[in-house]
Amino acid sequence: MNKNILQYYPALNVITDALKGTRQRVFLVGGALRHYYLNTPSIDFDFAVDRNAIALSRQVARRIKGAFVLLDEEHGSARVVKNDCSATWTFDFTDWRGKGIAEDLGLRDFTINTFALDLKQIADPSKILSVKGAEHDLKKKIIRMVNAKVFKEDPLRLLRSLSLMATLGFKIEPKTLSQMKKDTHLISKVASERIREEIFKVLSSARASQTLGLMDKMGLLTQVIPQISVMKGVSQGGFHHLDVWKHSLMVLDNLEKMAAKTDDARIKEYLQEKIGGDHSRLALLKMAALLHDIGKPETRKPEGKRMTFHGHEHVGARITRLVAKQLKVSVKERYFLEDAVGMHLRPGYLANFKRPSEKAIFRYFRDTKQEALSLAILAMADQAATKGPLTTLARHKHHTKICQMIIDRYFVKVQEKPKLRLITGNDLIKLLKLKPSPLFGTILAKVEEAAALGKITTKPEALALVRTLVNPRG
Repeated sequence: MNKNILQYYPALNVITDALKGTRQRVFLVGGALRHYYLNTPSIDFDFAVDRNAIALSRQVARRIKGAFVLLDEEHGSARVVKNDCSATWTFDFTDWRGKGIAEDLGLRDFTINTFALDLKQIADPSKILSVKGAEHDLKKKIIRMVNAKVFKEDPLRLLRSLSLMATLGFKIEPKTLSQMKKDTHLISKVASERIREEIFKVLSSARASQTLGLMDKMGLLTQVIPQISVMKGVSQGGFHHLDVWKHSLMVLDNLEKMAAKTDDARIKEYLQEKIGGDHSRLALLKMAALLHDIGKPETRKPEGKRMTFHGHEHVGARITRLVAKQLKVSVKERYFLEDAVGMHLRPGYLANFKRPSEKAIFRYFRDTKQEALSLAILAMADQAATKGPLTTLARHKHHTKICQMIIDRYFVKVQEKPKLRLITGNDLIKLLKLKPSPLFGTILAKVEEAAALGKITTKPEALALVRTLVNPRG
């Protein structure tokens, strides 16, 4: 590829302008140049600096009116974040780890990340440097360690190799994979926040199922989410043909395929929404798919010839809370994961009826709120992974039909204008002379339900209903 890099990455112009006159040697390195060769966009840029990278970062931040973030004072690393109307750009500056750029590249993680270009020669792609074999590995889509010590130097690279595999669609070469298996225990030294971000890079890709499956075979997945180990080897019987863990992996795979195949722009947009953090609803839903039955081992009990798991969704929500806290996701993301696991059976409860009542449907949407759609998608992926001897094609089709009904109604409800309440807590106090109490919530919920089902349409009717609720004997 011979295209001028400044034309390919216009955002770099602000950096070259900010660094005019500097005596420091600054190289664009790593991912941005890899993406340049692959002809894929990037909004994150890394720079290797011969000295004083943190001071240089502060200078750049002032000149481009960006935000300065200190990343690692000990290793001389800082970030500049610049927002504009189209994107948020990040520019990371780090001191050389060797005596020169060549030695610095030799200390990096994988060959495909060893590309470097002096900013003073930024307009000339022929001046790009790299370690031996880097271009070959990039063309052949191979992830290869630069040397056998890379994982000991930074154990996060164990996960980074897998996130690269997931996002780029590359393969990890055998010697690198063998070294990773030897070094999996080192991941315990890595901070939870760093682990979380690599895991979510995998979950945000289109290859999460394949990549997490490899992580599991390596023994790395149980190192970062030890709670999943309880699911392995736990048989289910009846409607299931796989143990709890293999079933969960299959649900994840089904979910990923469903998301990739949908041609509904509304669903795609919904799944890409962020939920109180930096991760998409789809990525979080994939995590929920992995954990949705994690409560089954604790609740597994034989009843006659059947195996039951009563309340496993509630136990699962509790365990999921621990996983979410361990990975240090945002509070809203933790709530999403807990609710997705805790309510993953709700669409199936509706499917237990040939024609669920409007009351049951209302309560489903009332309780699941904006996640009514995500739960329906998870339920379809779950049902598709249920292929035991008691499962029938008719049951599967009916379950899918109910979930599709939920999806259709969700988008109708999104377009509806919020209905004004017929009465409020103030009405209960002023008109009915009731004293405020926890009962107010229950009363107002029943009034809202009756109104939604068309049983009452006016304020007097609502007040009359309240009177029967408070004093059922008249």
